[in-house]
Amino acid sequence: MVDTNRITGTAKELGGKVQGAVGDLTGSRRDSVEGRAREAQGAAENVYGQVKDTVRDAAEHVADTARDIGGKVRDAVGDFVGSEDIEDRARRAQGAVGDTYERAERSVRSAGRAAYDRAEDAYENGGRHLRQGGYAATNQVAEHPVAALLVAGLLGYGLGLLIHGRD
Repeated sequence: MVDTNRITGTAKELGGKVQGAVGDLTGSRRDSVEGRAREAQGAAENVYGQVKDTVRDAAEHVADTARDIGGKVRDAVGDFVGSEDIEDRARRAQGAVGDTYERAERSVRSAGRAAYDRAEDAYENGGRHLRQGGYAATNQVAEHPVAALLVAGLLGYGLGLLIHGRD
């Protein structure tokens, strides 16, 4: 089952791309910056969902493997019922399998928490860098309004050529 963060993250990312493109086309800096921020937020949420899916799949795989090993141990013990030495060894082996499973589960959960923390840090850093970039762009436009107008005009002309061709 796919994590809902992947779905909502992809939707936010797409919505942010559209909003950013509309902002670029209309010249709305606010829409452009907000769109890019939504796009980055959606991408981070999508990555977080992928990490959760991967951790869940790994934990399920470890649990399945431990159950398989436990079943094999039970089958082997069943073949030799009556021998105290073999039953004792089988119980110890089952205990070792249980301990291994618990250690593996703790490791997978720890890796999941670490991946979540890193994704959260990346999301926060991305948002901060996006805001800083928006402020820097705003300052450049405020300091050089004629150059910004010229660049915006050239971009609009270039987009017009791309959309309508050179007829």
